[in-house]
Amino acid sequence: MTVVMLGVSRRSTLGLLLAAAVFAAAEGASISGALAARKRSAPKKATAAKKPGELKAGQFEWHPDRSPSGPLAIIVSLTKQRVYVYRNGIQIGVSTCSTGKKDYDTPTGVFTILEKEKEHYSSLYDDAAMPMMQRLTWDGIALHAGKLPGYPASHGCVRLPKAFAEKLYDVTQSGTPVIIADAASQPSSVYDPGLLLGAEAKDELGKASKKKKKPTFSKSDAVTSILVSSADKSIYVIQNGDIVAEGKAEIADPGKKLGSNVFILEKGDEDGFTWQATGYSSGKTAAKPSASVVERVKPPADVQAAIDERMKPGMVFITTDQPATPETRSGKDFTVMDSEGK
Repeated sequence: MTVVMLGVSRRSTLGLLLAAAVFAAAEGASISGALAARKRSAPKKATAAKKPGELKAGQFEWHPDRSPSGPLAIIVSLTKQRVYVYRNGIQIGVSTCSTGKKDYDTPTGVFTILEKEKEHYSSLYDDAAMPMMQRLTWDGIALHAGKLPGYPASHGCVRLPKAFAEKLYDVTQSGTPVIIADAASQPSSVYDPGLLLGAEAKDELGKASKKKKKPTFSKSDAVTSILVSSADKSIYVIQNGDIVAEGKAEIADPGKKLGSNVFILEKGDEDGFTWQATGYSSGKTAAKPSASVVERVKPPADVQAAIDERMKPGMVFITTDQPATPETRSGKDFTVMDSEGK
């Protein structure tokens, strides 16, 4: 079922506008009869639907039926002032938004939702209402419903239309990844990255393949995030805001950058694992990542064990070429990564 905010444009469709009137006057009919028939049969011109990029401030589209279940990812485009919602790599929603104004820039990077609260008030800005608040950092950055004037106007948060904020709130959970960037690639499927196929996972997959059964996944509700930095070769496993494992990873071809990428585990079966991959950048374009990125990374045994134990659909794997300092990654602050020096 498609739910669209009142006044929101439909998805654009290709076609010709009907412009010719059909005349239904029979031979020998009176002039008045012919005119009446013409009036009855004259079709109206079809109204062209607007593209998502043409949405006006406060408008959005929401189509959860396109992909009813699966891992969710949210992409916030600062340049387009748009929020895109993907489930299993399929876009189920797009909305206008309002991000940080001058001197209150919305931070770029990969975040995960830390806390949710339907009724929330700012502790920094005069008790301002922040309904449908979904916290991204502890220093005040969040997704929430608010005014949308059609340009960046917030104190750093991502303001959303109220109805859209409510729908988004209902489908997210703690740990859902949120990518805030100037440019980001649309999620695409990547098959069987090597990193998370550690010894235990490979054995499990091998057994499953012989018996034609799916590999066993964790039943925990927690979403696990894994961060790898090529700058300092560090790898972190973060769950529920806590770093549960860390170490130094071996990275093949260390002189080559990993890039800024996000992989979200979609599914696994007797044949392998499928991930949704997104690249992002603070520049004008973002390259689509491939399986070769993660295949270059080999975690230490204890970190791999922590990954194997928590593996399930929705697990998030992130790569960056920036150092993983406390400013760019910390469990409770939940700024998982800042993009390219910002």
